[in-house]
Formats: sequence, structure tokens, C-alpha cells
Amino acid sequence: MDVRGLEEDLRRALEGEVRFDDGSRALYATDGSNYRQVPIGVVIPRSLDDVLQTVRVCREYGAPLLSRGGGTSLAGQCCNVAVVIDWMKYLGKVLEIDVATKSARVLPGTILDVLRHQAEEYHLTFGPDPSTHNHCTLGGMLGNNACGSHAQMAGPVSHNVLELDVLTYDGLRLTVGPTSDEELQSIIRAGGRRGDIYRELRDLRDRYADEIRRRYPRIPRRVSGYNLDALLPEHGFDVARALVGTEGTCVTILSAKLKLVHSPPHRVVVMLGYPDIYTAGDHAHELAERFHPLALEGLDYRLIHNVVVKGHTSEQATIHPRSSHVEFLELLPRGHGYLMLELGGDTRQEAIERACEMMDELREDRRPPEDMRLYSDMEHIEHAWKIRESGLGATARVPGQPDTHPGWEDSAVPPEKLGDYLRGMRELYDKYGYDASLYGHFGQACVHTRINFDLKSSRGIQKYRAFMNEAVDLCVSMGGSLSGEHGDGQARAEFLPRMFGPELVLAFREFKTIWDPLGKMNPGKVVDPNPIDQQLRFGRDYEARTWKPRTHFKFPDDDGLLYRATERCVGVGKCRRDSGGTMCPSYMVTKEEKHTTRGRAHLLFEMLQGQVIKKGWRDENVKESLELCLACKGCKGDCPVNVDLATYKAEFLSHYYQGHLRPRPAYAMGLIMFWARAAMLAPGLVNLLTQHSPTKELLQKLGGLTTKRPMPRFAPESFQRWVGRQRPVPRHQGHQRVLLWPDTFNNHFFPETAASALEVLEDAGFEVVVPQGFLCCGRPLYDFGMLPTAKWMLRRTVERLRPYIEEGVPLVGLEPSCVSVFRDELRNLFPDWGLATQLRRQTFLFSDFLGKYAKDWQPPHMEKKAVVHGHCHHKSLFKLNDEKGLLDKLGLDYQVPETGCCGMAGSFGFEEGEKYEVSQKVGERVLLPKVRETPKDTLLIADGFSCREQIAQNTDRKALHMAQVVRMAKVYGASGPAGGYPERGWVTNGLGRPPARWGLRAAVVVGMSLLLGGPRLLKPPHGG
Repeated sequence: MDVRGLEEDLRRALEGEVRFDDGSRALYATDGSNYRQVPIGVVIPRSLDDVLQTVRVCREYGAPLLSRGGGTSLAGQCCNVAVVIDWMKYLGKVLEIDVATKSARVLPGTILDVLRHQAEEYHLTFGPDPSTHNHCTLGGMLGNNACGSHAQMAGPVSHNVLELDVLTYDGLRLTVGPTSDEELQSIIRAGGRRGDIYRELRDLRDRYADEIRRRYPRIPRRVSGYNLDALLPEHGFDVARALVGTEGTCVTILSAKLKLVHSPPHRVVVMLGYPDIYTAGDHAHELAERFHPLALEGLDYRLIHNVVVKGHTSEQATIHPRSSHVEFLELLPRGHGYLMLELGGDTRQEAIERACEMMDELREDRRPPEDMRLYSDMEHIEHAWKIRESGLGATARVPGQPDTHPGWEDSAVPPEKLGDYLRGMRELYDKYGYDASLYGHFGQACVHTRINFDLKSSRGIQKYRAFMNEAVDLCVSMGGSLSGEHGDGQARAEFLPRMFGPELVLAFREFKTIWDPLGKMNPGKVVDPNPIDQQLRFGRDYEARTWKPRTHFKFPDDDGLLYRATERCVGVGKCRRDSGGTMCPSYMVTKEEKHTTRGRAHLLFEMLQGQVIKKGWRDENVKESLELCLACKGCKGDCPVNVDLATYKAEFLSHYYQGHLRPRPAYAMGLIMFWARAAMLAPGLVNLLTQHSPTKELLQKLGGLTTKRPMPRFAPESFQRWVGRQRPVPRHQGHQRVLLWPDTFNNHFFPETAASALEVLEDAGFEVVVPQGFLCCGRPLYDFGMLPTAKWMLRRTVERLRPYIEEGVPLVGLEPSCVSVFRDELRNLFPDWGLATQLRRQTFLFSDFLGKYAKDWQPPHMEKKAVVHGHCHHKSLFKLNDEKGLLDKLGLDYQVPETGCCGMAGSFGFEEGEKYEVSQKVGERVLLPKVRETPKDTLLIADGFSCREQIAQNTDRKALHMAQVVRMAKVYGASGPAGGYPERGWVTNGLGRPPARWGLRAAVVVGMSLLLGGPRLLKPPHGG
């Protein structure tokens, strides 16, 4: 194939984006499955006309085609050696919602939740809803015939499609749907390509009708194979339904008309506990038949155990769990297997009454559940669903357990046989030495499971194939379907003859040929499939061919290896969502796969393979992808498998720049801890130079910083200096001691925050020690990959704090990003250093510390409203629960809206060019509009320095640190300050007094800067 000519002609024909570079090909080489195939190139169309032109040009060159939705497919149907069409960036839109006909028309790139949220305005919804509902596309759902939890009430996608607008590889565009006999005859008589297709489909139906009726399983979740049964007369010769679930192997879907169903506005969840998952499986069918729930899910105790383990790993035992759902597990009913039923009603009371009636009936059963729980408040309902939807992530990478993989993750059987099927699966696990959780859509007997297959050795792959053969036999012997939700792709298509017989497999091939006679639509999937053990992402020689470079970080949770860390990404694609959570704020504004957690992890994975990404640490594709990573750590908390891009970015940049100068912002902002300390010699002069033209603009340009932002103003006096002057002897000597960490930002820019914290901690009865001298965690260094300097700084800091660490004195930090260094980077760099481990265990955020060590202390009451914005590191590595607990003690009427990332992210928002632009767009997504609409007398609370700066620079509001709010309650009482906020100087008497001998100090700092040029002043020992 003339790939260069194909690329050039696509560029000429399209308004959209054409990407045949190595970086783009690497991004789309794998999906959520076990498979990897590097595409020819990627097309991102701006319009449907672009799609038409893409198909035309590919046809002229004989290039295979693959339409891609969210890229989350688990059976390998979303990776191929083809031209990949990614619909999500520009062609995701709800074109119409028709309330009268309860229907919607959508483009393929539309995220499911976008449709659902718009439809909910009319109490309608699209029934099928996979756990990926906030980032999967409707085009992908049409391709896979997706189901989800609420297929219990609405059926799979094929039961909810009314009409499709499709394009064949040979250029025919047509609208398909149910076809009456008269219409069918009319189309055939009209002739042409459309007439030929319908005639051949009719003949296919007539030849295979009896075999279809005989061999197709009569179960709710038959997703394997093509929907040839939709062509039967009793099903209305529905060509649209027949094309649903063909996995892009037949046509390109351009738009779809979908059926909407009534959505009960109020819902409750009932959890039933059973002695084991098998008994729960026995009972599920009866519950579905008797009570007709909206959803009926099953959960194995192993899944619950994995959630606990991931939330409370041994190294985190004394630290807050990452999972916000762990505490909810205590509310689960007794048992080792669970059924979760969702019931609805037009009012909350109606839904609760339905649930109570069901529970009353169950208590009278001959064999009732062991325990039952009703959840009617939204918080508990949300936790229940999040635990169920976390199934993939909770089972993919569990500390202390082997990695698990898809392959046999969604088989389905007749609902009345579910319990026996689950027992048969457990026997197979035991026979092959596998272990796995069993969970899924038990109301329709669809079983999800990820199994610890070894896909990296010949022996392991042979064992995998042997297991698959027996699992297929077990499922088919019970009248089941190899796939009940995710499709066949490459993972199961090889076994379709065992389920349908050779005659119907021949019918599948004929059906594909009718639509795609040249065989160019997603070849090697479903029909004439590649074997299950070929094109594996890992494979037999994986360990031998993978590059294992030495790294600064030790990756203690990933066997000490970067490549094991990159394997964490299982392609679930939660990082591709448009809203909610913190993860991937840059993707939320660019809509680029390379800016997702998944995309960046895949590029690093490919870099270590060296086949497509070939330049290792100096590869520009990886560098470009990581450039807009805000290092917010959102992925470490939001990603189901805790991919940690902030760490990977720092590691990559440290090698990328090794032996070379970094960009100017690295020296201007990455070394801010040194400049800030020097600036304290003459803060007035420094502020004069940085706050006023023309020196302000000159300094910003020299530092590579945007001139569109003001630089933060240095305080007239550092917090450390003020403490030395005002508190030479700590108060409450002899009481519980605590170290108050003087981070660079609160020490030099906002000492009033630290002074407030000092006063509050003293009021709570603690002896507060503020360490003196140059101390810093080195947080800004990580953003620029200055890891040797960061390691030197951490070693120095830990040694300086040694006496306090050994005495067990807690350290309280005010800046979440700095505290996260002690909690995260410290362990990652020095996992075996006992002193560092101890410091990590006794480091706390302000509210975190008060919640643990001052449970009986009651702060003053303040009757005000507040809006709380959580710092990304705070949300990702800790919890907001302690913050909320302190707010409750204060008596504040507060809300914690889903505001995501502020966009400033330390130095990121200060850098000129694209970073500044992205920073602003991230802030304008949610946070800044929310701040502007907040009433003036409502407090804004944000603990992060970056968050407060972003708010101050883009709105007419100021945000306060939690410590300032607590002290405000003490100073102003229950009503708070009149008009909302006090002036800056309100915090403590004497704070901010200008240092003496201003002129001499100014001369010293300017002279040192000119003489040394900065870097020599900062250079750590041994050239680090």
C-alpha cells in the first residue's frame, strides 16, 4: 500500500485532522483488551462529509477501516492495522430529542451520559448503560451491542435502535431500520446496490431461518455473533438491529435514531447478603421475575475484598485510603455474596415503599437472604453503584496479587442456570490454578470476571488457551453465549463455531460479504478472526524485548520497574470523560487522546517496546504528550488502577533533559524555593521589580512566563522570621508537640495563612514548633524533572528533621501539594529508608491532623455559607472527609461542588504560550464560573496556593485557607466579619512588619543575583 500517498490524499480531501505520525499510531495501537495492532494512521473528522471522504480515499488505496468509539473494547475489536476514525473530538452531539416519539438522534461520537443527561430533562433515558457510561460513545455501543446494568429494564442496544444512517465501504449511503414485506419488495425491485443488498439479505434469511431459530440461545444476553435473528419475519426484517453488534466489520455508522424509555425520577437500592455468590446466583432469576427491578447486579466478596485491599494496602495502613468507598463497605449486609437491586418510583416515598414491600416479602421466604439493607439517600446509592462499577479496576491490579486480564469476562447463560454456571466457573478456576472475582448483571445472568492469565510466557499462553476451550464448552453446554455484553472481536470469535455451528458461521461470513465484499471493514474480527493467542499486547517474548532503564523513582508498587508501572493502564478510558472528577484536566479542554492518562501511559509503554516509539528518553512524541500534563495527580486517585502520570512525567523529563538546558520556566519557577528565600532579603524591592512595568514584563519574558498574569507578590516578612520574632519560645510547652511545616508558598507569599494555623493549633492545646532555616520539600522541581536536586533536597530535609521524626512528632502541612511530596514522592524515591517512611506516616494536612489528634477540641461556631474547592493532590491522595468534619464542627453551611482542577497547577499556569491558554480553559470549565456565581457573603475555601491564585487573578473574589476560616470564627464570632471577608492584615498583630535595613538588603540580593546568575547559588553537592 502507498501509505504516503494515502496520507497526502486524505489531507487534501479532509477539513479534519490526518495523523500518520508514529506518536498517533502508537496511541491507537491497543484498546482495553489483550491485543495490540499498530494502525496505518488516524483520521479525526470534523464533519460527516469528512467521513465520506475518508471512506472514499481508503477505498481508492485499498486501506482497511476501523471506526473507533471510546477505545474501551475488551475483545480486541478496537485495534487493527487499518485507518482508524476517531469520532469523539468533533462528532459527538445529540442532534434531536423527540419527546412525543420518545426518540433521539445522535452522532456516533456522542458520550452516552450526554444523551442521558439531556433526556432526563423529560424523565426519559437511553436504557443500556455500561459502567463506562460517562466516557463511552454511542457509536461504540452500537458496534458492540452494549448492555449495562439497566439493560435489565430496557434490553441491549439492539432493542433500542430505531434507525441507522450507514455508509458501505464501496460508497453507498443508506438509512436502515425495520422493513415491511411491501417495502422490502419495493427496494429489491428498485435495483441498484441498495436493492442488491436487500435481496441478498432476504435470501440469506430464507436459507438460514430454521438454523437461526434452532441455534440462537433464547436468553436475555446473547451478544455473540451477528444479529441475523433480526432479519426473521417475526422480527420485522430489521436491518438496523441486524447491523448493531457487528463491531465495525460491515458498515460505517454515520448517525443513529434511538429509542428512549421512561426514567423513574426517584430510585433506591436494596443490597441482599448471601452465604456465597453461588447462592446469590441461584436467587437472582426469581427476584427478577417477582419484583422487576430496574437493575439487578451481583457482587462477589472477592471484589469487595479487592476494594478494601486497594484502599488499605499495607504501606498505607496508617494513611488515609485512596478509595472514598472503603468506609461505605461497613454498611454492606452480612454475607460473602451480594445482590444489588435498584427500584424506582415517581416519588421518593413510592420507591422506598416498593423496596420495603419487597424486603417484607423476602423475610417470609423459605430461604431468605442472610441480611438486607436499604439505601435511599443519594450518597449511599452513589457509593453502592461506584463499588459495582469499579469492578474492572478493583480486579485488574490488586497489591499482592497477580495482574488479571479480560478474555472470558462477559459470558452469559440462561438466568435459571446462573448459580450452577458460577459453580462450574469456580471449578475451572481451581483446576487451572486461577483466581478471580465473579460479579456482573445477575438479573440477566451475564457474568463479569477478570482472570490472572499469564500472557507473557509460552506456557502461560498455552494454559490460557486450554482454559478458554473448557470455559466455552461449559457455557455452550448450558445454552449460553460466549459474550453477553462486550462482543466477540478477537477474544472469542475463534470459538463461534462451537456456539452456533459451522452453518451459521458461514452465514455470518455471507452477511459480512453482502455489506463488505472486499473485506476491508475491521478485518480479522468476528468473521475469519485472528486466533486468540496472536497479536497479544504482551506475548511470549515480552519480558525479553522490553527495555528496562534505570530510574530515579523506585516504583515500589510496581516491582521497582517503570514498564510494570505502564502496564497499569488497562485501557478502561475513564480519563476520556468530559466532566466529573479531577483526572486529565488537559484532555477535558483539548479532547486529544494524547492528553489522556491512557494515551500518555500507552506512549510510555510503546517507548519501552521500542517498535514504534524508537528514540527512548529523547522521543518528542512522548515529550509532547507529557508537556500539557498538569501533574495534578488526579489520575492516581481517579483512575481505577491508579496510573500515576505525574511521577512518570517527572521521570521522563529528568532523562529527556539530562545533560541539556531546560526551558527558562524550569529555572524561574522550578527553583522558586531559592528565589523566594533570596527575595526575603529585600521583598519591597523585589515586589517593585515584579509588579510594575517595564521590569515586570522584562522579568517575565526572561523567565519564559506569560505577561498575561501578574506575578505573586512576596510578603514583607516571611512566616519563619515572624515566628522567630513573635514566638521565640513556643506556647504550651510540655503539651503534645507538633511541627508546623513552613512551605515556600505560605512562608514567603501568604504567611498570614501559616500564622492562622499556628494560632488555631495553639488554641487546640498543642505546642507548635516551626522549624527554622532553609527547608523545602522541593515540590516545583518535579514538574521539570529535576529529580537529582529533588532527591538531594528531600535527604537534606529528612536529616534536618531527624530529631522530631525519631520522637514521633507529627508534621502538619498547609499546602496540599507539599504534603503530597512527603506522602508520595518520598516513598517512591526512598522506599527502604526507615526515617523517610516514618516521616511519611506522621505527616498530615491541617484538617487531617485536627481530625486525628484533636477529636475533642471544639472550634468556635460560625453561621455562614461556604463553597469549598479541593486541591487536586488533596482529593487524589487523601480525603476531603476531614475537611468536611472540621467544617461541620464550625457549623458552616457548606457545599463541595465538583469543580475539578483549577488549572493553575503550580508553575503550569504561569508559563507562556499553550500552557497558559490551557490553564485558563481548565479554570473556565467549572471552577471560575462557579466562583463568579457565588454570593459575595459566601466564603470561598481553597487550601491550595495555586487554586487561590487562579481565583484571585480571574475573578473579583479571594479564597481563604481552612486555617484562616477557623481563626476567623474565633476573631469575629458566629456571624463572621461584616460583608464577608476581612482585610489582609487581620490575621495576627505584627505580621508583615517590614524588615530593617531595607536598602542594604536590596543591594545584597541584587548584587548576588548579578554576580552568580542564580544557578550557582542553588547547586547542591556533587553536581546533583
